Amino acid sequence: MISSKKPTLAIDFDGTIVENKYPKIGKPMLFAFETLKKLQLKGYILILWTYRSGRKLNEAVEFCQKNGIEFYAINRSYPEEEYSEKISRKIDADIFIDDRNVGGFLGWPKIYAQLMGEDEELKKLKKKRKGWLGLFKN
Repeated sequence: MISSKKPTLAIDFDGTIVENKYPKIGKPMLFAFETLKKLQLKGYILILWTYRSGRKLNEAVEFCQKNGIEFYAINRSYPEEEYSEKISRKIDADIFIDDRNVGGFLGWPKIYAQLMGEDEELKKLKKKRKGWLGLFKN
C-alpha cells in the first residue's frame, strides 16, 4: 500500500457475514466476527453494505452489534451522508467484500490473510496452529 491509512471495507451481510437465509438472518459465517473485530482493531474502517433496508436492515445491524461489531456507516459512505436520488448509492470504499464477487466468497481466514499479510502476530499464532489460524497453513 502506498498510503499508511487503512482502507475502507464495504462488507455485505447475507452470504458474507452470515449464511444467506434472507429475509431471515442466517448463522454467522465461520470466523466472520472474529476477523471483523481484528480488522477494526488494526484500524480498518468497516461499512455495512447490504441489500437490506428498513426493519430487515435494523435486524442485521442489531445482530452485528450483539456480536461486537459497530460499523462506521451503513449503506452509505459516511454516517452523515443523506441518500437521495441525486446521489449515487455506490459506496466510496477501497475494498468490497461480498459473496457475489467473481470467484465467490473466499472465506474470512483468506480475506484476513490478504488484507493483513504476514504480520508478526500472525506468524506466532500460525506456529502454534491455534484456532482458525491453522487454516492458513500452506
